[in-house]
Amino acid sequence: MSGKFVIARDVEAQLEEWGTLRWLSDPPGTGARQLTVIDVGLAPGKGHNFHKHPDQEEVILVVAGTVEQWVDREKRILGPGDSAFIPADVVHASFNVGQSDAKIVAILGPCVGPVGYELVDVAGDPPWKTLRA
Repeated sequence: MSGKFVIARDVEAQLEEWGTLRWLSDPPGTGARQLTVIDVGLAPGKGHNFHKHPDQEEVILVVAGTVEQWVDREKRILGPGDSAFIPADVVHASFNVGQSDAKIVAILGPCVGPVGYELVDVAGDPPWKTLRA
């Protein structure tokens, strides 16, 4: 397989209650087998709550805004150019704590399943449901 160009204006945004997902590389879109890449928009005061990817490592790169990033039970405030590495099966979350939209790029590997992405939501489980209280 040869490479593929992904033009921003051609990528449809998937709307979530907390922001948007734009799938830049995944098995259906690019034929990727090792990397799933997602452009993530976080609305002010919103976030992608605590979850994990059992068989995927992830790098989160902050492109714009101010993000409260959790890796397990450790929290850091990240800005543009900052990143976090999350090993497979480690709980994490990203919250926009700024006044304007935040943007991150999530890079996961290897691809898992037909869409290249797996997620286990743990936001309602202890201790995750009370960490930000």
